[in-house]
Formats: sequence, C-alpha cells, structure tokens
Amino acid sequence: MAAPEDSVAASRAADTRLLLCIAIGQTIGWGTLFSTFALFGAPMEAELGWSRASINAGLTLAMLVSGFAAVPVGQHVDRHGGRRILAWGGWLGAALLAVWSFAGSLPVYWALWAGMGLAQAAALWGPAMAVVVTSARDPSRTITGITFITGFTGTIFVPLGAALIEGLGWRHALQVLAALQLIPGLLALWLLPQPPPRPATAPHGGFSLRAAVRRPAFLGLAGCFAAHAFIGIGLGAHAIPLLRERGLPEASVLLIVALHGPFQVAARLALFALGRRVTMRGVGLLATLLTPFGMLVLALAPPEIAWLMLYALCWAVADGLMTIVRAAGVAEILGREGYGAITGALSVATVVPRTAAPLLIALIWEGAGGYGPVPWLLVALACLGAASFALAARAR
Repeated sequence: MAAPEDSVAASRAADTRLLLCIAIGQTIGWGTLFSTFALFGAPMEAELGWSRASINAGLTLAMLVSGFAAVPVGQHVDRHGGRRILAWGGWLGAALLAVWSFAGSLPVYWALWAGMGLAQAAALWGPAMAVVVTSARDPSRTITGITFITGFTGTIFVPLGAALIEGLGWRHALQVLAALQLIPGLLALWLLPQPPPRPATAPHGGFSLRAAVRRPAFLGLAGCFAAHAFIGIGLGAHAIPLLRERGLPEASVLLIVALHGPFQVAARLALFALGRRVTMRGVGLLATLLTPFGMLVLALAPPEIAWLMLYALCWAVADGLMTIVRAAGVAEILGREGYGAITGALSVATVVPRTAAPLLIALIWEGAGGYGPVPWLLVALACLGAASFALAARAR
C-alpha cells in the first residue's frame, strides 16, 4: 500500500501534467483558431476583394455556432470525458485552417467558419476546464496556473502570425498554423487521463440541466458573465479608437492597451501564490467590484495617462480573475455534477452580448457623434454584473 506522502506526490505530479497539457493545448488553440484572425483581414481584402464586413462575418458566425454548440459538447464531456473531444476538436480546427488557406469563394469561407465554431466549442475553454474540474486534485489552483500560461497567447501568436504572413503570404501562414494546431490533439490523447468506463446499465443520476438553469445561483452567474462578455468584447473592438478620441498621444494609447495582458498575468500569478487561502466567491466579488470602478474611471478620467492607467489596471485585473472564476467559480458555487452542461448553458447566455457588443457600440458612436455615452453604458452593465454575482455567491 502506497504511503500517504507518495499518494500526495503522485496527485501533484498528475495535476502538473494536466496543467501543462491543457495550458499548452489552449495556448496553441486560442492562438491559431482565434487570436490571429484579425491579421488575415487586410491581405484577404487585397487579394480577394472581399469587404471587411464580409470577412469579419466569418468570426461572428463561428462565435454564434460555438455558443450554441456548448451545451451538447458539455453534455458529451459529462458522459464520456473530454479527452477525445478535445483531440478531435483540435484536429477539426487544423483541417479547417488548411481549407481556409485555399479559400476563394465567400460562401465556402462562411461555411468553413461555421465549422470552425464547432471546432472552437470542442477544442477550447469549456471542455478543457471540464477535464480539469473532474480530474485535478486542486482544480482552482490548476486552472489559475493554466490561465497564467495562456495569458501569453496574444504575446506569442500575434507577432508569430504577422511574421508568417509577411514572410510566406497569408495562405502559407495558415498552413503553418494548421500544422501547429495538430499538437493540442496529440497532447490530449497522450497526456490527459482516460475517463473511467461507464457501464451501459449505469443510471444517469439525478442531475437535470433544466432544473439547474432555474437556480438563482445559475441565473446570477449567467447575468454576470453576460455583462462581462459584453464589456470585454466591446472594449476589445473599440478601446483603441475610444482612447484616441480622448486626444491621447498614439504611444500612450497603445501602451494602455498593451498593458492589459501583463496586468492580467500579474493578477493570476498573485492568485496562484495565494492558493487555498482564497475562495472563488471572494475572487469573483473582488473582480466584479473592480470592473465598475474601472469603467467609472474610464468615464470620468481626464485625458491623462496616469488616470487611464488606473482604468487599465482595474479592468485587466478584473478580466484576468474572471477568466478563472468562469471555470473554478462555477464548480465552487454550482457544484461539479453536470459541470460540462452547466458551463455550456452559461456560454449560451453570453452569445448575444458577445456578438452584439461591437455593433451596438459602433451604433452608439455613430448616433452620439462620439464615444461619450459608451463608458456610462459599461458602468451600468458592470454594476448589473456585480449585483448578479453577489446573488450567485450567496447561494449554498
């Protein structure tokens, strides 16, 4: 019989292997299937003559498909584990990147991005976190470590994608990214634990997704994550022109935006160091209070870099922590039973805010003749998100 020390050491080694496998797979997956998308717009416009709106419609379509596919994918992970679906989803993404490199027809391009939505639903965050929650000895710490590594995705893949496009052209660059995207599937099959076999006669248990989504805690988390998704995607699309409108020098604008990643990583590193001394409820409350404060600073701050750096710090820390709360916090508040299906349902709740945010903010800018009302809209949504999370955090 193994000594307790040996059992603890083996569990820690398994968590480390799980952390590295998921972190590397997610970094590559997000880098190839999402983060580099914007780099391909200009060369595709130049060669194919497609409009920018037509090209970006592909990503919007993928986000819609991914959101609505999240529930069946999550249910599959609950029943069969996430090892195989992460592998096959990753390889589907690789195949579609390769198909994209030969694109010459707009309908075909849109069809492949609909398929890319399925690949993203199967290969990216939701199934990966379900594997961690069900397999890790310390899921919260493991997820925090994963997000610390994945925080460098844009830092790695945006320069890499730009260099590949410049050196090889956009079509061959996609083929290189497709080859890289084969790696996550191989890692999943090689390193992730095999789920225990489920007898054909095993009962499905008492979990009901229909009952779960009616719980006040679920509704609170759904409202919080929807508000956060609108703010995050909206600022991702409009932060640079909004800051430029304030009259800041271009270097200051780019610095404020560029610091989002390092501030996120610093927050996650601090959380990793704190370990079990904090709860996900507490982390979520901090993040959801920092968000409206940061948006209020954005609304009221004079066009001075020191004030806007305070906005950048508050928003980046909140955003970095919420990535962890969306994974580990759901398990802490709603439990692990049916985790894949529940997180899939929460993803559905963010579909409309994520896809509508860039367009709605653009319409406000056009109607108001500037971005003046936008920060106040974000303040209101952030307050709604904080109240919603507080409701969820009180649940037991």
